[in-house]
Amino acid sequence: PALRRLARYLLAPYQKSTRPVRDWRTTTNVAIDLMVYAILSVDEKNQVLTTYIWYRQHWTDEFLRWDPAHFDNLTQISLPAESIWMPDILINEFVDVGKSPHVPYVYVGHHGEVQNLKPIQVMTACSLDIYNFPFDVQNCSLTFTSWLHHIRDINLSLWRQPELVKFDRSVFMNQGEWELLYVLSRFQEFSVKSSDSYAEMKFYVVIRRRPLFYTVSLLLPSIFLMVMDIVGFYLPPNSGERVSFKITLLLGYSVFLIIVSDTLPATAVGTPLIGIYFVVCMALLVISLTETILIVRLVHKQDLQPHVPDWVRRLLLERAAVLLCIRDRKKFSQSGTQSSDISRQAESNDSTAKLNHYGCEDPQEREAAGDTMPALASAGQADGSPATRDVLREITAIRHFLEKREEFRDVAREWLHVGYVLDVLLFRAYLVAVLAYTVTLGTLWSVWRDA
Repeated sequence: PALRRLARYLLAPYQKSTRPVRDWRTTTNVAIDLMVYAILSVDEKNQVLTTYIWYRQHWTDEFLRWDPAHFDNLTQISLPAESIWMPDILINEFVDVGKSPHVPYVYVGHHGEVQNLKPIQVMTACSLDIYNFPFDVQNCSLTFTSWLHHIRDINLSLWRQPELVKFDRSVFMNQGEWELLYVLSRFQEFSVKSSDSYAEMKFYVVIRRRPLFYTVSLLLPSIFLMVMDIVGFYLPPNSGERVSFKITLLLGYSVFLIIVSDTLPATAVGTPLIGIYFVVCMALLVISLTETILIVRLVHKQDLQPHVPDWVRRLLLERAAVLLCIRDRKKFSQSGTQSSDISRQAESNDSTAKLNHYGCEDPQEREAAGDTMPALASAGQADGSPATRDVLREITAIRHFLEKREEFRDVAREWLHVGYVLDVLLFRAYLVAVLAYTVTLGTLWSVWRDA
């Protein structure tokens, strides 16, 4: 009975169409507060943040006062929210009406204090910066203001101390992708076209993404593929296995990018750094494959391959070998003189290989034989001189062919040495580029994470 009598006493003469003050010059002060309950979703493409908050507001209604002694010492009562005056406080960043539960009642104290406590699903516009994805920190604002009343009618204030609001994570559900860092609050006045000023209370919700899932599913597979690409340089360059291995890695990385393309956030204003990281890794794989093709093309023997130029021999087989600390560089430097030695040896052999028409013996043997050689030679010449000349001609052609083949082998061996030195040089340059790129990205991401 006391609750019913009090409700009739308060609501019978009450008019909710006007601001509840006895003097119109009196400002209604509304104290507001919020606690973040959950981060539901972050839509990077549409720049929309969906949060679930516990919103509280408090004001004084001068027409909802009573003496508790007349109503069985009641000091607080719950009344229907649609039966009393409510401040028109909205969030400026609203972009859609969320699925918020309806709370039909408010608490009213005997001094006229009205407490409106309700949960709200907030879908607000937020400028999301995904450049540091997946180590990004987002700062989204929730601006509470009266849509119609200026500051002389409705003023806003903070219900609790700013320090208590900043680090209050007592109701936050922290098992999702996003972690709540803190909530900053700030009061300010603003005016539109030099008109009356309006009061607004800004809450900055600072959240950070948990990067473990993206590190395991995005960064680690890419790092493993790049490590395998570096290990592939230890395959011999004169074998065709390295080319097929590099092509397989490139195809595997392309399939990996197709799989993870839906995981990366997409916006119309920028590209996350991890996207640039994937593109650069793909470019490094292409450069590695191109280098392998050039080295394999260089070290394979060609029938009409010229000798190694002197400047290439001095630059790669001598200076670069010393710079790269290649142990068998002496053999590389000596290989440069093999072709000249072979040519001189071939000339001397040609002089001694010109077998005469009498036989295929050496001149010393002919001197040791004495005067019997002319007789045997004249006899051989008289007996089968056409057949002997044909046999000697064939033997000479075979010898020239073998000498020419050995010369080709020496030239191919020289180019093989050049290819090995150039392969080591390019491999170390590639390794330095990959390490510098990795250290730079790791430093940037660690600085952004700890900032």
